[in-house]
Amino acid sequence: MSLIPSFFGGRRSNIFDPFSLDLWDPFEGFPISTTLASAPSSAREISAFANAKIDWKETPEAHVFKVDVPGIKKEEVKVEVEEGRILQISGERSREQEEKNDQWHRMERSSGKFLRRFRLPENAKTGEIKAAMENGVLTVTVPKQEEKKPEVKAIDISG
Repeated sequence: MSLIPSFFGGRRSNIFDPFSLDLWDPFEGFPISTTLASAPSSAREISAFANAKIDWKETPEAHVFKVDVPGIKKEEVKVEVEEGRILQISGERSREQEEKNDQWHRMERSSGKFLRRFRLPENAKTGEIKAAMENGVLTVTVPKQEEKKPEVKAIDISG
């Protein structure tokens, strides 16, 4: 059920529909509004998709990044290294083409671009980065350089 019925703000939602969760924007229609609804469409698209969820974990062998990008093909994602140690993950999901005879009832899937950057630590082997996409999850593996263990030399004690 909608939180606020459709007679507030002219929303096209059904108060009897349990999946209709349109929220009422009290500033909708005002000339100066700080809401996302009043932002230019390009800003809405970037904001909607910019929040690609990313996990970064460090294992003894590598730094592993997992990025949730459902509905994106691997051709639409770029993994790059800038300035030697900046890992950049970017992509774009295009909006579905509208046909003249189509009548949309709801459009909730986000579209737009995303770009995330991470400064890799000194021990990252940036020349050996691997990336794989499976079931809407991009996994980027950045191997680590082996830690050089200090050389320990036994010294005889005379006495």
